[in-house]
Amino acid sequence: MIHFEQLHKTYSLGQQGVAALRNVSDTIKPAEMVALCGPSGSGKTSLLNILGLLDMDYQGQVYMHNERFPRDPWSAAEIRRQKFGFVFQRFNLIAVMTALENVAYPLQLNGYNRQQQRQLATAMLEQVGLAKFASHRPDNLSGGQQQRVAIARALVHQPKLVIADEPTASLDSTSADEIVQIMKTMGQDLGTTFIVATHDPRMAGHCERSLILTDGQLQEANQI
Repeated sequence: MIHFEQLHKTYSLGQQGVAALRNVSDTIKPAEMVALCGPSGSGKTSLLNILGLLDMDYQGQVYMHNERFPRDPWSAAEIRRQKFGFVFQRFNLIAVMTALENVAYPLQLNGYNRQQQRQLATAMLEQVGLAKFASHRPDNLSGGQQQRVAIARALVHQPKLVIADEPTASLDSTSADEIVQIMKTMGQDLGTTFIVATHDPRMAGHCERSLILTDGQLQEANQI
């Protein structure tokens, strides 16, 4: 599904260049859930940004279904909107929108009419167990509930790939376990590939594989 080869990313620090990624290569299969692990500064965020088409300034190549990732912002934005979903540590819900409106937002961006938006968003909220909270705004939801809304929003348009950045880091143990299971189950049901950057062993333990980065290099690709 995703193949990346010889990825190298350098940041400028004063007059010096600092390598965040050093010739990183791997292949991620369709519907696979992969944990991206490593200490702070290991290159996880840099790799996640490249694979999420948020950073196009790098050396090497990335392919999705044998098509090379674009390097221009407009093409990248179109692919992100249509084929990608994102889940963040801090949820990033729109405060003035209800749960239903937050979930429906990607559908609106992709040209679905209002009836389609409501039907699909309602069905997705039901799948994450939040149907009765559809009219609630984020400030009236718990952290775990907000993250469920964020997962529903990421999956409502049935993306090929979901990029998740520390999705359980802000949650208590019970909520984190629920979120991990929801992501795994829904990813399998929809055939969606998940790439999850995490320090949380609970999250990594539910993934098929763990890619471990150290100082910008891929050290291991372990089967879980």
